[in-house]
Amino acid sequence: MISSLFLCHGGPTLVIEKNEYTNFLKDLGKKLTPKAIVIFTAHWENEITTISSIDHTYDMIYDFYGFPDELYSIKYPAKGSIEVATKVQALLKNQGIESKLDENRGLDHGAWDVLYLMFPNANIPVVQVSVNPELPKETQYELGRAIKDLGKEEILVIGSGSTVHNLATVDWNAKRAEEWAVEFDNWLIEKVESSDMEDLLNYRQLAPHAKHAVPRQEHLVPMFIAMGSGNGDDPKLLHQSYAYGTLSYICFEF
Repeated sequence: MISSLFLCHGGPTLVIEKNEYTNFLKDLGKKLTPKAIVIFTAHWENEITTISSIDHTYDMIYDFYGFPDELYSIKYPAKGSIEVATKVQALLKNQGIESKLDENRGLDHGAWDVLYLMFPNANIPVVQVSVNPELPKETQYELGRAIKDLGKEEILVIGSGSTVHNLATVDWNAKRAEEWAVEFDNWLIEKVESSDMEDLLNYRQLAPHAKHAVPRQEHLVPMFIAMGSGNGDDPKLLHQSYAYGTLSYICFEF
C-alpha cells in the first residue's frame, strides 16, 4: 500500500533551485518506488475530469513566461500508460463520475517540476489528470475516494497544487514568510492532521486569511482529491517551508 501525497509545486524555477524544499523532494522520491504515478495538476482545468491516455513520451508544456531561458530547455521524458489511465477511468465510472481520455496533451509544470526532482530518471509511467475548481469541495474529496484502491496496487496518487497561492503577494526579494500566509497554512495543517473534514470543507468561511491566500481554488482542490484517495491512516505533514514571502512549500501524506 502506498499513501497519496499533496505537493505544492511552487514556481517554475523550483527545478533549478537549491533549498530546503527541493532537498526534501529529492529525498522523498528516493524513499518511494511506485509502479505508476497518477497526478492531478492545478494547471490543467476541465469541466469533465480528463485523463491523459498515452503510452509514448509526453511533450513538454512550458506554461509560463518571463523566466530564465534554461527552464525552457528542461526535459522530463516520462511516458504515459494507457493501462493505468483506463483503470482510473473505470474506477471513476464505478462511482458514477464522468471522465474522458486525452491522447494529445503534454505535461505541464504543475506535474513535471515536482516529478523532475523526485524521480529524475523519468522511468515511472505518469498519468496526468485535470481538475475542475468549480466543483464543490465535497465532490473533489469523493473523486479522490473513487480511486483510493490505486494505492493498493502501488500506484502513487499526487495532488499537485499549492495552499497559499496569491501571485499578487509574491515578493521575489523576501527573506521570510509573511505571517498571514503562515497563519492560514497552520490552520489548514491542524485541520488536516485532525481529519476535521467539516471545517476543511468550510475553510473559506473559517480559516484566517482564506480568501487572500486562495483567490481561486484551482491550486487547493488537488489537496482534497489527494485526501480522498488516502489509505485512511492519520494524515501527516511531511514538510513546510516558504519562498518569496507567501509561496507555500507544503507536503501532506494521506
